[in-house]
Amino acid sequence: MSTDPQPEYPMLGTRRAFLHRSWNGIGALGLAGVFADDLLASTRHQAPTDPLQPQRQQHPRKAKHCIFLFMQGGVSQMDAFEYKPRLRELHGKPIPGNPGVSGELQGRLSFPHACVGSPFEFQQHGDSGRWMSDLFPHLAKQADDLAFIHSIKTDNQNHGPSTYHVTTGSQFPGHPSVGSWIQYGLGTENQNMPGYVVIQDPRGSPCNGAAVWANGYLPAAYQGTLLRDQGTPILNLTRPEALTEAEQRREFDVIKRLNERHLSQREGASELEARISAYELAFRMQTAAPEIVDIGSEPSHIRELYGLDNEATAGFGRQCLLARRLVERGVRYTLLVHGVQIGPHSWDDHGNVRGGMIKHSSEVDRPVAALLQDLKQRGLLQDTLVVWASEMGRTPFVNASKLGAKPGREHNSYGLCMWMAGGNVRGGATVGATDEYSLRSIGEPVHVRDVHATILDLMGLHDEQLTYKHAGRIRKLTDIGGRVLRGLIG
Repeated sequence: MSTDPQPEYPMLGTRRAFLHRSWNGIGALGLAGVFADDLLASTRHQAPTDPLQPQRQQHPRKAKHCIFLFMQGGVSQMDAFEYKPRLRELHGKPIPGNPGVSGELQGRLSFPHACVGSPFEFQQHGDSGRWMSDLFPHLAKQADDLAFIHSIKTDNQNHGPSTYHVTTGSQFPGHPSVGSWIQYGLGTENQNMPGYVVIQDPRGSPCNGAAVWANGYLPAAYQGTLLRDQGTPILNLTRPEALTEAEQRREFDVIKRLNERHLSQREGASELEARISAYELAFRMQTAAPEIVDIGSEPSHIRELYGLDNEATAGFGRQCLLARRLVERGVRYTLLVHGVQIGPHSWDDHGNVRGGMIKHSSEVDRPVAALLQDLKQRGLLQDTLVVWASEMGRTPFVNASKLGAKPGREHNSYGLCMWMAGGNVRGGATVGATDEYSLRSIGEPVHVRDVHATILDLMGLHDEQLTYKHAGRIRKLTDIGGRVLRGLIG
């Protein structure tokens, strides 16, 4: 007698009979799943054995290097790159009607407030007719090389999370920075220097410190390397005086053999792999890094161009000059930071926005314009993507009690303005727009992930294909995906 129970559905027979008849179909489904996984994996980026090994672009783009200029604190867009004459008309008065905002902006507008018109004059520049304030007379001469993105939205109005968002794609710590993703995708052309170099403000570190250029969950080899613009370029890099180069080479060889033996028993230990690579890179950098920061060979007219002869511009001027030298030597990604934490040396002008903007812009206008001009005259701008960014925009109003003679501006996560130049960037282009108050976007806002998708595209990478599996999930810089801003690409 059969031990199988009577089938609930006679047309299907017993469970055993069903499995016997359908085993081939189930196997085919499983095999199809394997093939689908293989096909999907083939479209994803595969990390190279040597993390610094140059990689092919996923689609052809001119840019081979990226310089990311980060202005810490939140640049006031309506005092820099957005001409809003309506604000002058309403200076000292509230915004009329309902501007259609929500969240924190809506809460602030529910209290007595007053518009703050820009104290600066605006003019149109170049064939593109780009409006720029008189704070940027040098940069204005490069107007036709710049493509602007307005109404960029970040997901947080506080400096810490918003700084993370712009520099890593997430408002939470622990995620890889933009530079880490680009180095992961493309490697570097210079095997004697890190592929990702950071030069921060000589007065101090930005908000979140080294987390701004961290590798997050990517292998440790992809983190940014802090390069000091004076003195020893990289801490602990100099060889001890009592040690010869040959003796140090022998020591490194022994350490390498021990580490490789250890690694052979621990597959996928990225920290150890990175340490092995770091020892070899450090040995090569002992000659390369000091030469890069030694700008004594630069002619006087170049030093003057970058403003090294002026106390106000010397700091960021040196950062920009070093960025050009790094591009010449094949470094893939350079992050320059202007601004220290949240204070008088950042762009966070809650009070006296006029005085603050004059100070900040006078420190960066000439050096940034010099960087663009110098790259262009050397034929390097076509190979280099230059990005100007901050972590948020500012409000066109303040609390009425804070108007006074020297008003400032509050945070605005809907008003970030950025620009790009070089590579396949279409100079003179504009994407996105804010309303007549520079308060919020007109139409669909541009999200930070759209900007990141565009940066990757301009570097020859697809944001949907540049992925990394972490904690059981396929991760990418743009998280749920971004839309490439095609209007910026020529």
